[in-house]
Amino acid sequence: MDKTILQSEFTFKAVRSSGAGGQNVNKVSSKVVLNFDLANSKGLSEDEKVLLQTKIATKLKQDGILILTSEEDRSQLKNKEKVIKKCFKLLENALKVQKERKETKIPRAVKEKRLNSKKVMSVLKQNRKKTNF
Repeated sequence: MDKTILQSEFTFKAVRSSGAGGQNVNKVSSKVVLNFDLANSKGLSEDEKVLLQTKIATKLKQDGILILTSEEDRSQLKNKEKVIKKCFKLLENALKVQKERKETKIPRAVKEKRLNSKKVMSVLKQNRKKTNF
C-alpha cells in the first residue's frame, strides 16, 4: 500500500453539513466527502484489493467505490484531514492479517484438581445419606 499514490487517487467534494449550526450551516460547505475507487487503484496490489473487497464489503458501493465523510469541524480543511486519516486507518486495519489461534492443552494438574474436587463432593454427598441398618 503506497500512501502517496493512494492520496492522489482520492476525490473530494465539499457539501453543506447537516444538523444544527445556525446561519453558518446554510452558507458554508464544511462537510467533506471522500470517494476512493478501490477496484482501479494503482497504489494497491491485486492481493490487497481482494482482501479489502472482502473485509470492507459493507462499506463499498456496488461498483467498488469507498465513500467516507467527515463533518465534525466547522473548517473544511480540518474535515479533509480527518477523512484522509479515517480512510488510511480503515485500509490499514482491513489489511492486517490476524494470527491463527493455537489450540492449547489443558494441563494434567488442572484435570487432576477437577477430578479430586468431584471426588470430595461425592464423598460429602454420600455422608449426608441416611445409613441403612
